[in-house]
Amino acid sequence: MVENLSGFTTTVAATRTPTQSPVDKVEGSEKSAVDSAAMKAAQEFESVFLNTLLEGMFAGLKTDGPFGGGSSEKTYRSMLVGEYAKEISRSGGVGIADHVYREILSLQESRS
Repeated sequence: MVENLSGFTTTVAATRTPTQSPVDKVEGSEKSAVDSAAMKAAQEFESVFLNTLLEGMFAGLKTDGPFGGGSSEKTYRSMLVGEYAKEISRSGGVGIADHVYREILSLQESRS
């Protein structure tokens, strides 16, 4: 059982550990390259998810006023929200990247 930040407890299922995975067959710097590529893909996936989530959150904000509004604000807001999502994902995120990373590795193991 693992307790998350909101106080709910979740059960973490034990994962199957095969004797040798495709990542284990690769040695040295190639293994770290495979691991880092999988983690990068997982973080990008989490970033896209968070971007979608944050866009909905910022969609209802009114920007009228002497220094707000206009088409350029809409453009730059979407860029800012995208950067927020990337930074949240890079700094630990909400945990989606870890699960996606483990799933990527398990899919690689099942293919060999």
